[in-house]
Amino acid sequence: MNLALPALVPALPALGAAATLAVGRRSPGLARPLAIVPVAVSAVLALVVAIQLGTGQVLDAATRLTPTGGPEISLAIHLDGYSSLISVLVGLVATCVQVYSTAYLKDDPRYPSYAALVSLFTAAMFLVVYSGDLIVLLVGWEVMGICSYFLIGHHWETEDARSASLKAFLVTKLGDVPFLFGIFLLGADAGSFRIEDVLRAAGDGRLGHPTLIALLLLAGVAGKSAQFPLHTWLPDAMAGPTPVSALIHAATMVAAGIYLVARLLPVFLLSGAALVVLAVMAAVTMIGSALCALAQDDLKRVLAYSTVGQLGYMAGALASGDREASVFHLVSHGAFKALLFLAAGVVIHAAHTNSISAMSRIPGLRKRVPDAYWTMAIALIALIGLPPFSGFFSKEAVLTAAEHAANGEALTNGLGPASAVPQAAGWIVLISAGLTALLTAAYAARLFLVTFHSPAGAALPAAATAAAGSPAVADHEPDAPYSPEPDEADPSVAEPPAMRWPLWVLAVPTMGFGIAGLRSDWLPALLDGGSLKPSAVTAVTGTGLAVVGVLLAYGAWRTATARTTEGLPAPAEPGRVPEQAGAPAAEVIVADPGRALLGPLFGPARHGFGVDRLYSALFVRPVEAAARLVRFLDREVVETYVRGSGAGADLLGRVVRLAQTGNAQTYLSALLAGVVLLAVLVAV
Repeated sequence: MNLALPALVPALPALGAAATLAVGRRSPGLARPLAIVPVAVSAVLALVVAIQLGTGQVLDAATRLTPTGGPEISLAIHLDGYSSLISVLVGLVATCVQVYSTAYLKDDPRYPSYAALVSLFTAAMFLVVYSGDLIVLLVGWEVMGICSYFLIGHHWETEDARSASLKAFLVTKLGDVPFLFGIFLLGADAGSFRIEDVLRAAGDGRLGHPTLIALLLLAGVAGKSAQFPLHTWLPDAMAGPTPVSALIHAATMVAAGIYLVARLLPVFLLSGAALVVLAVMAAVTMIGSALCALAQDDLKRVLAYSTVGQLGYMAGALASGDREASVFHLVSHGAFKALLFLAAGVVIHAAHTNSISAMSRIPGLRKRVPDAYWTMAIALIALIGLPPFSGFFSKEAVLTAAEHAANGEALTNGLGPASAVPQAAGWIVLISAGLTALLTAAYAARLFLVTFHSPAGAALPAAATAAAGSPAVADHEPDAPYSPEPDEADPSVAEPPAMRWPLWVLAVPTMGFGIAGLRSDWLPALLDGGSLKPSAVTAVTGTGLAVVGVLLAYGAWRTATARTTEGLPAPAEPGRVPEQAGAPAAEVIVADPGRALLGPLFGPARHGFGVDRLYSALFVRPVEAAARLVRFLDREVVETYVRGSGAGADLLGRVVRLAQTGNAQTYLSALLAGVVLLAVLVAV
């Protein structure tokens, strides 16, 4: 293979970003082609590289960048089935996002900088995927972090966007500090930062601190991939533009942490304790995020918590020792989650609000956005995990991996002994994943029913309600988390093709990619060669739990609908557009199954179980108090001494100046007096 091809994959989007920044503002007409063409060409090249590499092949190439006096830093490329598969996903999603953004942000004056950052973001993820050196991988890892800061804060004129971007940056950096030490320690133990050498050292048992290394790396993974306890930044990141959410959630930033653990899984298999920690982290993340998703009113926040939970599935598969299942679900999830966010953008464009309670009161919403309606239905079925869509096969692969690990037969596929995975880790993942499957089906069904099938629009004519003297009933918590983005689109205008055809492009892998895991000479041959077929027990159990979740949500929705059909808020008048100034109390969820299903947990779940408030009390406020103390000590103590020394010198100068009379007789008299005094002192 010509090494120029894989080198161009990350280079072209980076060059496109530079060109867009250079000429985009002066020549706005060039911004869109400069945003789309390099990323699209990189996507095609990534596919060509994957085809040329083939299945079961590995390519390593490196050139030394600089001597360090210790482990060398190399500009290295490592290509295998994992990097090939994920690079194709990154290219596909990034291209769809760039095309979609040309219409979604067509009137945005900052579109050139936005498009350049998306291209740079894509280049950084390509660098992470293709890098064969941990230090070079770290460069891509950090570039993604700074790009996410600017992209989430794209609408910097709003307080939500500013605070969300800062929160995302600080929380991920909190994980990156121990992650950096973990990389240094791993390189020191292995004697090299080359991933190939690190894996060889792990296989030979030459790593002296595997548990410490794994735990330090997991801190960075928890931050980047939004796993408990560093997951809180991701729901708030919904203040950024919707296409950015699709890119972050589907194929770049949050996928980077899972991909890193998959690449370095032999290191993690050396520490059973680290795998148990990873399993617990995944379990808490899965269940907690699914409960939170079931209580959200902001459409994008529902999808954000969904992403957190699905990342927990991937982390759980890794804790069970099966990176094939984890990456299988990563790619499957990348397709249907990108589709969900882009479809959500179309719905938000039409409804002019993020609030599903407001959407439920817009008559005929699903008829106004037929493409989004049907593609979102496809993606939600994949998210629930019903056959024959991709989510079913990848979710069942995760459950099968956990089942084998719980039985002491972990599917490590030759990366380590099955006994390296504690059975406790398998049981933790298996039980939590099963419960999450039920909750996922419930919140996905709730989202679809409330948004598109609420009977509020057909309940009563607005005039009749007004005549009957029935005012609108406020049934929405005024402090419900809500992250609207500025929306200048005209909801009466149909979405342009650039916002519609990416949905159907992503619908294809959402429906068909899962079949690739059924035959051993297809997807498994590209990865480690293990089986990705779901076991009969997990297939029946997982599907049964998903069906139960859908039926519970539907039953609760029907019950809530029956209770709210008499004397309740009137539907919105035809053509009415809800305000985009927050989740208004008047926009009521007429029939919300989440309240019935969660009961007393609904309020805490809506607010993330108070994790943000807990962190504020334990960390933010003490740090702010310490900062105020330091400020006081600096201004009132340190500066007092500084000002005092200056004032003392000034006072001394004033005193000395009083003696400067200009009279020579006075000076001689003082001199003689001094001489006499010295003489007396000497004589005595």
